[in-house]
Amino acid sequence: MSKQTVLTGITTTGTPHIGNYLGAIKPAIEASENPAFNSYFFLADFHALIKCQEPDRVARSTREIAATWLALGLDTNKATFYRQTDIPEITELTWILTCQTSKGLMNRAHAYKASVDANREAGKEDLDDGVTMGLFSYPILMAADILMFNADTIPVGKDQVQHIEMARDIAGRFNHQFEPLFTLPQAQVDEETQLIPGLDGRKMSKSYNNTIPLFCSSDELRRLINQIVTDTREPGEPKDPDNTLMHLYRCFATEVESAAMRQRFIDGIGWGAAKTELFEYLDAQLSSPRARYNELMNDLGEVEAVLLKGAERAREYATPFLDKVRHAVGIRSLTDTSSTQQQKVAKEKEKSEEELARAEEGRRRAILMQISPLLEQVKQAEDKTAAAVTLIAEKSAEVEALKKKARQKAQNELDLLKEELAAYL
Repeated sequence: MSKQTVLTGITTTGTPHIGNYLGAIKPAIEASENPAFNSYFFLADFHALIKCQEPDRVARSTREIAATWLALGLDTNKATFYRQTDIPEITELTWILTCQTSKGLMNRAHAYKASVDANREAGKEDLDDGVTMGLFSYPILMAADILMFNADTIPVGKDQVQHIEMARDIAGRFNHQFEPLFTLPQAQVDEETQLIPGLDGRKMSKSYNNTIPLFCSSDELRRLINQIVTDTREPGEPKDPDNTLMHLYRCFATEVESAAMRQRFIDGIGWGAAKTELFEYLDAQLSSPRARYNELMNDLGEVEAVLLKGAERAREYATPFLDKVRHAVGIRSLTDTSSTQQQKVAKEKEKSEEELARAEEGRRRAILMQISPLLEQVKQAEDKTAAAVTLIAEKSAEVEALKKKARQKAQNELDLLKEELAAYL
């Protein structure tokens, strides 16, 4: 059974936070340990340029995200870990796919529609105001990320499912138009990890400015946890266990630990005490990877070497695969007439098969013509044999009847003589 390919990318526009870790990085690293999967993880730095025009921020985020994956224990011997911009085949594939993608499909992309709706609500005459071609067509770049490595499974949030469906549409159109080269990917949505709450109770997101950086200092971690919004119930009053503190605790703790903490909320633990326990638990869980993260951030040459090694490994697949894609659409050497030659060979083969079929039919007819007289003679002999057998049977029946009649006559004469003898005596 062939391995399933799993692919995950993180856009390099911010500092990795706990939501990124729980929603994408942690499950991805766990999947990479499963020998049933081929894992591809990448830094989506081309995607960062779509919305972020701050070069220093993109560069800083790239360093931080790369170091984060490694600090959390990603084994790059088991997974292919690379920077998107180190794979030139991806951008070339993006253009090839762009030439096959309808504008109507891109018109339906959520991000583009949201921008148009915002301009409409603002009363702007130009509904495309502020919309770049990067924003408009980035689902094609995302499709290229996925299709470049023929990924089967893409772990995403609900807001990204549409892009996986678009990648399927794009792949299907190419396969039908040219050659079936692309696997149709499937989105994988984990409902639990999509609901990581931030400081204000909403989904943890850079857009809401409610995140907890994964590897912030202990003091910063304590400060941010203390900012988590809670209600006004006093210590001793039962608390709703389905709160932000409990959710974050449960994401790191075991089932037994989570059950015990849940009961403490029901029993009325104070919010301050609960925040202290959450801080101490998370700080203990993150202290070791935080130390490794800081080491890597102080030795970015090591991180760069890992990324370049990953890019080399990724290109071992991407380069020959892109050659197949190029060939399929007609981008070839001038001396490459393989497609024409293949068509010629196919036609000759088809012609040869037709000629062989005709020859075989002719041979069959000739044989039938030769053996037809013999078959007729055999049939006549069989008919004569059957007639003789019938005649013999009929004669045998007549003979048997005569025998029976003679025996009966002799018996009657014998019986008569016996009676005459008896009378005489």
